[in-house]
Amino acid sequence: MTPSILILADLSAGTERAAQYAAVLGAPLHARLTLLHFYHDPVLELELAAVTLAQLERNQADTAAALRAVARRLPVPADVTVSIEPMPAAVEEAVRLHHPLLLAMGLSPEHNLLDRILHNQVLPVLRGTHEPLLLVPEAGPVPRAPRRVLVAVDGEPFTPTAAALALAPLLAAWGAAFTVAHIRAHHAQLAAPGNMAPSNLLTSGLLPPGTALDLYEGCHVAPGMGVLQAIDDTQADLLVLLARPRSFLERRFHRSVTAQVLRHSQVPVLLVPVEAPELPPMS
Repeated sequence: MTPSILILADLSAGTERAAQYAAVLGAPLHARLTLLHFYHDPVLELELAAVTLAQLERNQADTAAALRAVARRLPVPADVTVSIEPMPAAVEEAVRLHHPLLLAMGLSPEHNLLDRILHNQVLPVLRGTHEPLLLVPEAGPVPRAPRRVLVAVDGEPFTPTAAALALAPLLAAWGAAFTVAHIRAHHAQLAAPGNMAPSNLLTSGLLPPGTALDLYEGCHVAPGMGVLQAIDDTQADLLVLLARPRSFLERRFHRSVTAQVLRHSQVPVLLVPVEAPELPPMS
């Protein structure tokens, strides 16, 4: 089966940027793209209540035409699906049909809109599919194949989900240099030394055995700020974050390390779902 990447699409500039970046990432495996747009958004229900069926159908047709224009501008084959199902159901159905390596979406620099997107789109997607999710800043750099990838870990062992392990051939195909960032907070104990981080990553199976890994350590710094500083210090052009259930699907998402990084990162962020024992959250 031809590999695919599923883009959660709207008509913003962020969608086209995310699709362009996904096309570049998937190029080594000749991945095909699907742009998925959904009308059923709980935030918009009051607005949709005033829209007639004829208007809705016209809007859907116009949206599909606009997204097909975006698809034609991409350097790889891409198709368009417009769904009126609730967003989690629409994504789950698309995942069942296309078996994507990962999902992707653009992130707006507007904080209020970003919070809405994170709570109403990102969290339901991860809860519903457990698929890797690529988040691309709308104002990020011109899309290009990753040259330096930063993988942020906390020093604890982890087990990638089956969907995460399916990403391994894609990560290896980039030919990028990988750096492991281990950030220890002010209150963290020394029980999980940073030199375990590269070993844990290689043991996980996300990267081929024997992959050369540099280690970046940050001590006595808040994890979110430490990860952002590591991006700058290593000149990484892609960040990989482990999406542990406790740190990403928690109710207090707005206080999580992941949320802080997403709000401020200038480079794309790939969230990789992993399974791990419950530990005190990094905050």
